[in-house]
Amino acid sequence: MKYIHSIIIIFFFAGLTSCTDELSNDPIGLLTIDQVDSDPTITTIESSVSSSYLPLKNTLNGIIPDWRWDLGTVFRNDIVLQDIAANDMNKKWNPDGDQPWMDELASFTFTPENQAFNGIWVYDYEGISRVNLAIDFLIDPEIAQKTGLTDSRKNQLLAEAYFLRAFYYFDLVNNFGDVPLVLKSPDSFEEAFAVSVRATADEVRTQINLDLTAAKAIAPDVKHSDIAEPWRASKGAVIALQAKAALYGGDWTKVLSLITELDALGFYSLNANYFDSFDASKEFNEDEVIFAYDHRSGETPNNTNGLGDVIGWGFFSPTDDFINAFEANDPRLLYTIDVPNKRASKIVGSTTELIDYGNKVYIRYADVLLWKAEALNETGDYSGAVAIINQIRTRARTSPTADGSVIPVGTLENRGSSTNPAEIKAWLMSERRVELGFESQRFNDLKRWGTAKTVLTALGRNYQDHNALYPIPQRDIDKSGGSITQNPGY
Repeated sequence: MKYIHSIIIIFFFAGLTSCTDELSNDPIGLLTIDQVDSDPTITTIESSVSSSYLPLKNTLNGIIPDWRWDLGTVFRNDIVLQDIAANDMNKKWNPDGDQPWMDELASFTFTPENQAFNGIWVYDYEGISRVNLAIDFLIDPEIAQKTGLTDSRKNQLLAEAYFLRAFYYFDLVNNFGDVPLVLKSPDSFEEAFAVSVRATADEVRTQINLDLTAAKAIAPDVKHSDIAEPWRASKGAVIALQAKAALYGGDWTKVLSLITELDALGFYSLNANYFDSFDASKEFNEDEVIFAYDHRSGETPNNTNGLGDVIGWGFFSPTDDFINAFEANDPRLLYTIDVPNKRASKIVGSTTELIDYGNKVYIRYADVLLWKAEALNETGDYSGAVAIINQIRTRARTSPTADGSVIPVGTLENRGSSTNPAEIKAWLMSERRVELGFESQRFNDLKRWGTAKTVLTALGRNYQDHNALYPIPQRDIDKSGGSITQNPGY
């Protein structure tokens, strides 16, 4: 089989300024042309899957090098598209003119040329291009036979690859709606051109479900697919993403069924301490995190959490509205953002210093429980929904505080019984904001609840109905010659 170098996909879909620049400077971690065109080995196959995780990391210049602030690719910018856009986070503690594109997200004055959209597009399609190459290897029976790859290892790696492709497309469809659906490495430039059109959001969601179904069927029934590398996507991560996709689709019965399936694995529960999910010293030795990217110090190429550096430069402060969303003495506030020390502890993985190796947590069990509470409320099990909300609140008020202070009696008291679904949903919305603050969930929540316009315009933001989808990066529309179309309103 002839494998065309997957930078072709990046050329068409990543919105880069110059094909000359990018084709001479491959994204970090990508297999070389020589590796791809030669007879692959087990190492090559395993590397093709491992490299597919790299677009999930926040390392500075971790994928596209050379400090391309103009492309929005210095780090993975979910934090800008979600937390800043949702008015939970300001660009900086001290407002200035640095990186004004982030301010445009906050005020909803952006255009399709804003690099925030190009940045996430680049990272997600880079991930997809790598995954597709890995899948091409793994489903080729000749390659498996030549390399001696065992069926169990092949299934594990293929399940990870299907999960990752679904993950990247889930992010793309939520941000942009209709997007190009690329499911294999192209065999020619002509084939690459042919797929530079937008598939419908429904088609993309169908493919997400197909990939997750395929992944679940072959993923090993263990908490960590690889004990030596516990960061790899597991069966639990697959089921959790299935449940999240069902949540976003409003399929409440399916959400409940999948969470029951996840619970049956017996792998996940709330940690006793709220911060244990983020504490860099406890990574992969706690019970709540379901899927996270494994940042580390001292590796080559660099694999640190570069957001620690960015925070040190004065970026990412809380809005007053976010701080005021916390009830009095809620320990989660200081664990999320240490205002006196200007440190987003949850992001860096420490309450005492700006370390550079805290993991990026993408899915954890508290989030899943709140999905379940939402589904129970929507299906009429009001007492079940309130019980879960109170479970989350109980863990919060019984966590030791970050500063050693004593939590006063009466802090975060349980919600009372209610049969009013609107009241319970309001409790749920409030709980999600403070429980999941600075985890890049808020803007998607506001959109799927249909409350984004009400909430953000009340805060003085210029949110309009068409902002429920971000604009397709103008660079990609231009490069496609117009075959990739723009979202309405832009």
